Amino acid sequence: MLAAVGVSSVQEIFERQIPEGVRLDRELDLPQGLSEQEVFAHLSELAARNVSAEDELSFLGAGMYDHYVPAIVDMLTERSEFLTPYTPYQPEISQGGLQVMFEYQTAICELTGLPVSNASTYEGPSAVAAAAYLAKLHNSRRKLVASAGLHPHALQTLRTLARGYGMEVVEVPLATGVAGGATDVGAWTAAIDAETSAAIFAQPNFYGAVEDAAVLSAAAKDAAGPVVIAQADPIALGVLAPPGDCGVDVCVGEGQPLGNRLDFGGPSFGFFAAREEYLRRMPGRIAGETVDVDGRRGFVLTLQTREQHIRREKATSNICTAQALNALAGVVYLAWLGRRGIVELGELLLARTHYARETLGALAGVEKLHEQPVVREFALRLTTPEGAAADVDAIRRRCLERGVNPGVDVHELTGRGQDRGVLLVAITEKRSRADIDRLAQALGAAVAGERDGAAAGSEPVAQTAVVA
Repeated sequence: MLAAVGVSSVQEIFERQIPEGVRLDRELDLPQGLSEQEVFAHLSELAARNVSAEDELSFLGAGMYDHYVPAIVDMLTERSEFLTPYTPYQPEISQGGLQVMFEYQTAICELTGLPVSNASTYEGPSAVAAAAYLAKLHNSRRKLVASAGLHPHALQTLRTLARGYGMEVVEVPLATGVAGGATDVGAWTAAIDAETSAAIFAQPNFYGAVEDAAVLSAAAKDAAGPVVIAQADPIALGVLAPPGDCGVDVCVGEGQPLGNRLDFGGPSFGFFAAREEYLRRMPGRIAGETVDVDGRRGFVLTLQTREQHIRREKATSNICTAQALNALAGVVYLAWLGRRGIVELGELLLARTHYARETLGALAGVEKLHEQPVVREFALRLTTPEGAAADVDAIRRRCLERGVNPGVDVHELTGRGQDRGVLLVAITEKRSRADIDRLAQALGAAVAGERDGAAAGSEPVAQTAVVA
C-alpha cells in the first residue's frame, strides 16, 4: 500500500499531510498502562464515589426521573434481534424492528394527540432544537420565541443551534402575582410577530407549573401564525389534555420516564410528533405499514430525511442514529401500562405530589414558589429568617447526610438570579407517603439547622464526597 501511494513509511504520510508547526513531536503525556486487574480495581474505586437512587431516598427530577421499570422491559430489549441490529435498511429481513418503530410511533401519536410521529430522536433537548429547525424550513422566518419555563438544557441547545441557523432566540418570562409560575401570556403575545418562526413552551414547565396550552397556542396563532411547539412530559400527558387537542403543531420531549432508567444520565430517547403538514420536514425516520404482493401485512421505512439517504442540501437532519432500542423500552412500558394504567399512574402522582407540596410548604423557611397546578414536580423557595434566599447547596448537603436527596438546586441549572433559594422536588410512584414524610423531616431539620447556623455565625456543613 505504501508503494501504491508513493511513500516509504507511514510517518512520511503524516509528514506530507500535517504541517510541522502543529505536530506534537513527542510521546503523549499519559501514564503507563495497567493490567486488567488493576483497571478493574481503579474503576471500582471510581464507581464507589457515586450514589445511586437505590442508595439514598432521591427526589431528584428536572427532566430525568426514578420511575419503576418492569422486568418485561429488560426481557424484551435484551433479545438479540432488538439489542444488536443497527438500522433496518433491508425491510424484508427487518420486519420485527420496523414493526417496533411503527407501534412506537402509534403510541406517541395517541399520547400527544398528533397524527404523525418519527421513530425517535437522541433525547429531549435536541428534539426541541430539531423542532425549531422544522419551523425554519416551513416558514423561513428568523426568530424563535421561547418561554422561560422551558428546561434550561433545551434553552441552551436551542440557542446553540439557532446561532448556526442564523436565528434569534427571544425568551419570554414567567408571570408574577396570581398567575406566577406559568408563562406570561401578555409578554408571550407581544414577543410574537411576523418574523417569528416558532413559539415554544413546556407542558408542564420546568418549575412544575401546568401551562394553559390552548391559550398559549391560540395567542401565538392569533399574533402571527408561527409553528407552535410544546416540550411535553410524557407521563403527565396521562392526565393532561393532549397537546394536539390544544392547538399545538409539534410536540417533542424527553422519553426517559417511559421505561428507561436513570443510568447516571443516559442514554435515553426523544420523541417527536407533528401535524401531517410537517411530515416531510420531520427529522429522523418514519416507519410505515403496507402489504406485499401477496397481500400480507408488512412494514417499511416510509421516510428518511437525513443526508445519508438524500442529497445533503435536501436533508432536514444529519443525526445518524435513532434511539430505537430506548424507544422500544418506551413502547413496551406504555403497552405494559395500557390506556387506563397511564391515567391511574398520573392520578397517583397527582395525589402524592399534592401531599408532598402541602407538607413541605408548611415547614418553617419553606414556601411554594407558585400556586399553579402541578402533576409530579414542584418548586419550593427556601428562605432565611430575614426572608432572603437560603443556601440550597448547604441545605441539600445536610439532607444528604440523612440519606435523603431533597431535589435539584434550580439556580445551579438556570443561572437566573431569581432562582436563588429555589429547590425543585420530583415525586414518582416509587416515593411513598412514608418517604415523603421522611423528606419533610430531613428538609425541615436542614433548613432549621442552616437558619440556626447562620444566626450564630457558624461555618456551613462540610461538603461530602457524594455525586448525586
